[in-house]
Amino acid sequence: MAPTIAVSSAQPRRPVKAEEIRDEEEEEAALRRRNEDLEEELRKSQEREEQMRRELERAWERLRVVEEAEERLCSQLGELEAEAMDQARHYNNRIVSLMDQLSQANRLLRPVPN
Repeated sequence: MAPTIAVSSAQPRRPVKAEEIRDEEEEEAALRRRNEDLEEELRKSQEREEQMRRELERAWERLRVVEEAEERLCSQLGELEAEAMDQARHYNNRIVSLMDQLSQANRLLRPVPN
């Protein structure tokens, strides 16, 4: 077998400059601030969402109450319409009865032709 030579493929590490470390630290600090800002925006957004959910629930409850009131009013209106029709029938019957009495009184009071 032939002799082999091992060659390292790893490149030698160059020394890290203090300026590069400072840049990386500044970038990391900027990313941390940005992350904090985004977390704060998320928290506010979730609070707004929860507030809107509560407002929507209140609106649904008001709608339910209004619909129930509408049903009650429609029922009462139907009852009143039926009562009004009954009174109108009674009133009309009374008028017809009075007209018949008046006609009969007129016939009695008219002189009988000879």
